[in-house]
Amino acid sequence: MFGLIHNPPHAGRLPAAATTLVEARGLTVRRGDQPVLCNVDLVVESGQVVTLVGPNGSGKSTLVQVLTGVIRDYRGQVGRRTGLRVGYVPQHFRIDRNLPITVRRFMKLAPRGRRGHWAEAVADAGVSQLLDRPMQGLSGGELRRVLLARALLSRPHLLALDEPAAGLDQRGQGELYRLIRHVRDRYGCGVLVVSHDLNLVMAATDQVLCLSEGHILCRGAPESVRAHPEYRALFGAHLGPETAVFPHAHGPGEGCTHG
Repeated sequence: MFGLIHNPPHAGRLPAAATTLVEARGLTVRRGDQPVLCNVDLVVESGQVVTLVGPNGSGKSTLVQVLTGVIRDYRGQVGRRTGLRVGYVPQHFRIDRNLPITVRRFMKLAPRGRRGHWAEAVADAGVSQLLDRPMQGLSGGELRRVLLARALLSRPHLLALDEPAAGLDQRGQGELYRLIRHVRDRYGCGVLVVSHDLNLVMAATDQVLCLSEGHILCRGAPESVRAHPEYRALFGAHLGPETAVFPHAHGPGEGCTHG
């Protein structure tokens, strides 16, 4: 049920849990002499939305790339559910404007084994009306939805979104986070969101991790993190009434703790 990928090779096995999708312990990543992540612990479970928030260069995207298996050069332990299917929505997606392609064609270019859920993914991401539109003509929000539909083709256990709200206005961000919640409820998947946006960044989130310079400053439910001194020291000058926190249920003791 739960496979271990570890470095160094003699590290112990992580405990299995029925709902655990991916778990990191003591995760450290360096680029040359420069630390990118330092001793990070994180668990993502099915049905949970986890948001990584922090300024540019804080290690958020690197953490996602390690958890999803893109980066393999690290120290510490990373355990993943055996057979884990990951859907990934990148922050940047380049479209060759010299090669016109419709949304329908783009979706059907997915690997053959993923095409069986084509209609379902298109409906769930709300892109049915975009199928005959050229990819080059999509707005930022429309492109995000198409990339999300493509990621849903594999019916992922874990959906990772890197800066999905970048470039969207406040209304677009709100619609996006509502869509993320819908996908989470529909598929029962875990969702890992990377963001440095403050507007609506905590909306529809079960757990927030605040990173700075590769360290976890604080973590917990959105309300707890928002009130934490280290979070306010990092973002306090920019906090305002536009920062929304959607009420949600969470377990006892799920406050903000140091990483």
